[in-house]
Amino acid sequence: MTDPRGPGTSRRPRLAPLYAAGFLTAFGAHSVAANLGTLATGHGASLLTVGLLLAVYDAAEVILKPVFGTLADRLGPRLVILGGVLGFAAASALFVAVNDPALLGAARFAQGAAAAAFSPAASAMVGRIAGRARRGRSFGGYGAWKSLGYTIGPLAGGVLIGLGGYRLLFTGLAVLAVLVAGWVTLGTTRVPPLPRPRATLTDLSRRMTQPGFLRPTLALAGAAAALSTGVGFLPVAGAAAGLCPVVTGALVSLLGVCAMTVQPWAGRARDRGRLGDTTGMATGLAAAAAGMTITAIADTLTSPVLLVLAALAIGAGSALLTPLGFAHLAENTPAEHLGQSMGSAEVGRELADAGGPLLVGAIAAATTLTAGLAVLAGLLLAGSATLSRTAPTPTDRNDQPDP
Repeated sequence: MTDPRGPGTSRRPRLAPLYAAGFLTAFGAHSVAANLGTLATGHGASLLTVGLLLAVYDAAEVILKPVFGTLADRLGPRLVILGGVLGFAAASALFVAVNDPALLGAARFAQGAAAAAFSPAASAMVGRIAGRARRGRSFGGYGAWKSLGYTIGPLAGGVLIGLGGYRLLFTGLAVLAVLVAGWVTLGTTRVPPLPRPRATLTDLSRRMTQPGFLRPTLALAGAAAALSTGVGFLPVAGAAAGLCPVVTGALVSLLGVCAMTVQPWAGRARDRGRLGDTTGMATGLAAAAAGMTITAIADTLTSPVLLVLAALAIGAGSALLTPLGFAHLAENTPAEHLGQSMGSAEVGRELADAGGPLLVGAIAAATTLTAGLAVLAGLLLAGSATLSRTAPTPTDRNDQPDP
């Protein structure tokens, strides 16, 4: 298979501007989403309105990520990244100029559509320019910067809203997006689109059902479901154990810290041949399942110590498999279709991100939270076992030496 690495790529490519784009999509999403509750308490919005505002961003991403991923293959990822980042800046600036809270939903949808452009394109560009020898650590760094955005976004968004309302927050997002666009323009080189042979829907379906696509997509979806469920229900279990909101918030922050520290380590271990893709992804799902199980036990025993262990297991397990999943996907996808595959895999993550908490919440409403968490743990273990039983693909790295 053709190496996704583009022509003229240096041995140590300049990836920092792409990491900044990943940070922007995470920071932009969570700085707004985590503070939408102020609409219900301070502006009288209904909980249904808050829920719709939360969903509209993700809905835009689910619909448009495969489209923009394919466009990145046709036009080159750098152009799509720049267009998406500038679109994010324009959507934020337009909300500031109009200054009408009633248009917050439209602004969120426009931001989500813009993120749907530059998020898969940035992932594809990382896969193209990193090269096989550094692909794991490159995706580990990209994931770590996204995790940083997820971690500090809610706090920074709350501070900005407290100082100047949503108008100040969206001003900050517009400025940040412009800075990222400038950094991408000056700090990256053009990665030209590759020749694309004529393909049919049958060819696309065949490519999306190959193990090289399904295995990492399954693992990445499991990681997203575990993380979002941990973020949503660890505080619930913590409150049942008598913990104050500050401590339950610290449990959630622990997930982000794990993601920031474990992902780069996992990527480096992969590149040095110390961690195989299949083994690492299966282990990550098993660790996340263990975290769900520990949370269920902690909810029954109301044990704060077990909740800390659960947060560590969920965060570390999900972070372990994320760079391996993206690197595996990049190595098993023809370079000319990398954007399309990244966009399609991201849809799986977005659906699992919403589906995991929804599944646990529905079962908890009918039975108990312990039962809901146990069901998700079982699904994660089943995914781990499925990965373990599948034969490695020719590019599954288990003993690649460090360059």
